[in-house]
Amino acid sequence: MMESDKPGRTVRIVSLSFAPGKSLEEIVGLVAAEAAKGCDLLALPETWRGQGENTAEALDGPTICAMSALAKANHTYIICPIDRMAGARRYNTAVLLDRTGRIAGMYDKQYPYWGELGLVPPTTPGDIVPVFRTDFGMLGLAICFDVNFPEVWQRLAEQGAELVVWSSAYSAGSTLQSHALQHNYYIVTSTCTCDCLVYDITGRLLHDQQQPELNISRLTLDLDRGIYHENFNMERCARLLAEHADEIERELWMEREQWFVLRSKKAGVSARELAHQYGLEELRDYITRSRSAIDRLRAAAAARDEEIEQKGA
Repeated sequence: MMESDKPGRTVRIVSLSFAPGKSLEEIVGLVAAEAAKGCDLLALPETWRGQGENTAEALDGPTICAMSALAKANHTYIICPIDRMAGARRYNTAVLLDRTGRIAGMYDKQYPYWGELGLVPPTTPGDIVPVFRTDFGMLGLAICFDVNFPEVWQRLAEQGAELVVWSSAYSAGSTLQSHALQHNYYIVTSTCTCDCLVYDITGRLLHDQQQPELNISRLTLDLDRGIYHENFNMERCARLLAEHADEIERELWMEREQWFVLRSKKAGVSARELAHQYGLEELRDYITRSRSAIDRLRAAAAARDEEIEQKGA
């Protein structure tokens, strides 16, 4: 299902955003029609079947069963958020279905909103932030109120997320942009406010579309684009571009940030893999390495101070 004739590593995404109140049958028909046109990933909004007294269902309930059949029939991944019951506990869960219709993973909302805590039973906060390895790349999930808590987005970055799909009841806007800018992954939204926003690895707004009642956004993203700091990379980058001028280009140079973006110009050639071969360090790895080195220095200094204090006691 990948577009191998395109440069880079592309993923075709359909984001469906619609107001609450549509029936399962209506959305099944919509998903079937859009998935049949061809895509790698289709995303649905947060708890789109509702979240109240009689909406919670198990993983083997009608919603996931219906979407599983569609994922298999159309050979696509589907992100289907549900109001999920697991035993006596309730969760706000985004379920990831793979191309065979099997459950490839789940993400339980880390930070339920106040109204969810007043449900009976209340929505239980999730305790892990997973990232899923798909055949198009590393996929992270987040849900609505999570946007306000930076640690969720940091954990996604630490596990190598390249794309984060955010299902939500509202739009968030620039709050999401800050996470894309900080962590250098794409963010794609699917909302109950009938809009879709897409931010790229530099925090740039790529897509902003809203329609009444129903918004359908079809997107193609290149997950092979890499972002790099100028520090320690410039000589290696110059050599890479000189020796692979027909295959790799510097797409963007952000002079004030001292960042640059590399991308492939040729199908079958990975800009990120070539950059790695030439010893270039991606921006996120550079920041992580810097943090780790500074944390070690702080720990060593604290240990020395403690030793001095004990000797003086």
